[in-house]
Amino acid sequence: MTFLNPNKNKIKVITLSYEKGTIVVKSNFKLPHTVWDIRSNNYRCLPMFYKDLIDYLKLSGLDYEDNVLDLMPMQNLTCNLSLHDYQKDAMNKWLQTKSGALVLPTGAGKTVIGIKAISVLNVPTLIVVPTLELVQQWKKELENKLGIEVGTYSGEGHILKPVTVATYDTAYLRAEELGNRFLLLVFDEVHHLPSPGYANIAEMFIAPYRLGLTATYEREDGLHKELERLIGGKVYEIGIDKLRGKHLAEYETRKIVTDLTDDERVEYEKYHSAFTDFLKREHIILKSPKDFRLLVMRSGRDARARAALLARNKARRTALNSKSKLIALSEILKNHFGERMIIFTEHNSLVYAISKEFLIPAITHTTQKEERAEILNNFRAGKYKVVITSKVLEEGIDVPEASVGVILSGSGSKREYKQRLGRILRKKEGKLAVLYEIVSKKTTEMGIARRRRGTKAKTSE
Repeated sequence: MTFLNPNKNKIKVITLSYEKGTIVVKSNFKLPHTVWDIRSNNYRCLPMFYKDLIDYLKLSGLDYEDNVLDLMPMQNLTCNLSLHDYQKDAMNKWLQTKSGALVLPTGAGKTVIGIKAISVLNVPTLIVVPTLELVQQWKKELENKLGIEVGTYSGEGHILKPVTVATYDTAYLRAEELGNRFLLLVFDEVHHLPSPGYANIAEMFIAPYRLGLTATYEREDGLHKELERLIGGKVYEIGIDKLRGKHLAEYETRKIVTDLTDDERVEYEKYHSAFTDFLKREHIILKSPKDFRLLVMRSGRDARARAALLARNKARRTALNSKSKLIALSEILKNHFGERMIIFTEHNSLVYAISKEFLIPAITHTTQKEERAEILNNFRAGKYKVVITSKVLEEGIDVPEASVGVILSGSGSKREYKQRLGRILRKKEGKLAVLYEIVSKKTTEMGIARRRRGTKAKTSE
C-alpha cells in the first residue's frame, strides 16, 4: 500500500536531510521507516534507518538527493597491530555485516580488535565508552596505534575529530549535534547501550557500521535483546576457558564457607524470616529478576512489602559483612603475602573497615580521581600489593594486573562475577591466578553461589 503525501505537493526529486536527530524526507509518498510529521509537512525517520532508506531508494531506482551526511575528511589510517587467531576470527565475523557485538573475556584484547576495525574501515568513527577513564585510555591507545590526533567528547570538554571518543552520557546529550558526523560507531561495554536513554544514541546516529564490545553481553533485566535492533546483536563469542593457559592466565576459583557468629546468626534469622514469612503470606514466588523488580515496585505503595524488603536487606548485610569473613581474609592475605591482590566488596562501610584493619588502600565511588589514579599507579608499580574496592574496579578502568582476587561480598550476578574474575586473568607466565569467594554458611549467599554457572570452585569449610 502506498501512502501519498498528505500535503499533496508534487515533489520532483526525493530529498533527504538531517535535522536535530531525525532524517527529514521530502517525498510524494511514504518510504520505509518514515512517519508523517504534521508540524513540518514532511516525512521523517530515525537516523538509524539511514542505510536501509538509501538501499531502498537505490533498489527501487528512485531519484533522490542525499544531504544527510556532514563528515570530516579522514586521512588514510595505517595500523600494524597483529591479531591472535581468535581476534582474527572475531574481526572476520564482524566484517561480514559490519555490525554486531563481539563478546570476549576481560584481558582478551577487545580494544585491539576495535582499533583494527577502525583502521580497516577508515571512516569517521565515534567510540562510546562508559567512563572518563576509558575516554583517556582509548584516546591514548588510538593515538599510539594509529598515529593520529583523537578528539574527545565528555564532561571535561568537546573536541571533535574524525576519530572521537565520547562517554555514553555526552553522546546521548549531543546526539542531535553529532548524529550525522560519523559512519562507524564503536560501543565499548556495549551492555550499557540498552539502558533507558542510552538506546537513543544508536537510534539518533546515521552510522551504518556498528561494533559492540563487551565481556558480559547478557543483562539481568533482559534488555540485551534490544541490541539486535540497535547494533545487530551478538555475532561472536568466546569464553574464558577456551583462552586460559595460552592467551589468559590459568586460574582456580575457591569458595570458602564461614560461620556467622552467634549474635549474627540470631540477627540474620530474625530479618530473613520476616522477609520469607511475608512472601509466604502473600503467595509470592521470586523466580527471576523481573519478579523481584515487581516486588520493589509494590513496596512503593505497600508498607508491608517495604518492611519485608528492608528486613531482607538487613539480613543480607549481616551475611555479607560477617566478622568471620575478616578472619578468612586474614588467612588469604597471609598465604598470598607479596602477591598482587584485589579485594571486592559490596558495601563501602566494609571497604573502610577492612582498609583500617589491614592498612589496605581503598577505592570507592567517593574516592577522588587524583587519589584513585595515585593508588592504581602505586599498585601497578608494586608499591601497593593489595587494594580493596566496592564495585568501582569491575569495569571501565585500566586496572593493573593482579594474580589474586577475593570476593568478600557482592550481588552474585553472573556479570559481576565474570568482571571480577577477569581482573586477575591477564597472562602471567607460569603464574596461577586464584579467585576466592567467601560466603556465609546457611544464608542466601550459599544459594546464589550454587546457582551461578560457568566456573568450577573448590570449597573449603
